[in-house]
Amino acid sequence: MTNPNLLATLAAGVLVLATGGESYADPNSDAPLAIRAGAATLKWGSCPPIFPRGCEIAVLHGDPAKPNADVFLRVRGGQRLPAHTHTSAERMILVSGQLRVKYKGVAAATLTPGMYAYGPAGSPHEAACLGQQPCTLFIAFEGPVDANGFTGSLD
Repeated sequence: MTNPNLLATLAAGVLVLATGGESYADPNSDAPLAIRAGAATLKWGSCPPIFPRGCEIAVLHGDPAKPNADVFLRVRGGQRLPAHTHTSAERMILVSGQLRVKYKGVAAATLTPGMYAYGPAGSPHEAACLGQQPCTLFIAFEGPVDANGFTGSLD
């Protein structure tokens, strides 16, 4: 059974990370990492080219070209991420905003801060950040980070 207090605590910790930390270690290090609230020290870069401009990604831990990288993905309010797949499964927690997610063959769901979602490897999906507030999503990838376009129907 899932402990809702644990999920709330994790979401609050991820929110601190999303808003910045006073210290930030090398994301490729396996050394213990402590991040304190305060300064915005994350290095944001562009998302893969299949996503629209304004989509940003920050590596929190690991090497995105190798298994087990953790990242933040941030999109502007009102922005849509087109249908795509990943060769890796992904475990996600929404940190801020409201994100509508639709996986092939599954009813769309709207995530709010603190909600968890799992995306199986190879499963086509799309997302849209609802409203004006940006959406920040913590994603833990099991394999290398990638995004591949998908042109079929998600129904």
